[in-house]
Amino acid sequence: MKVDVDPSLCEAHGVCTTILPEVFDLDDDEVLQIRPGAVTPAEEPVAERAVASCPKSALRLSR
Repeated sequence: MKVDVDPSLCEAHGVCTTILPEVFDLDDDEVLQIRPGAVTPAEEPVAERAVASCPKSALRLSR
């Protein structure tokens, strides 16, 4: 499973970074950075929660 962000929707609220900081991070310019590659199977349920929690629906999961 892979996570992607639509930068035109993301407002850097940081909800995802608090839920799964191993995958999501805000850089110094408050631009969301996503760890390259797929999330691990153990991270998948937490990644799903992070995506669902995005207040702007800027995150997407793909297989």
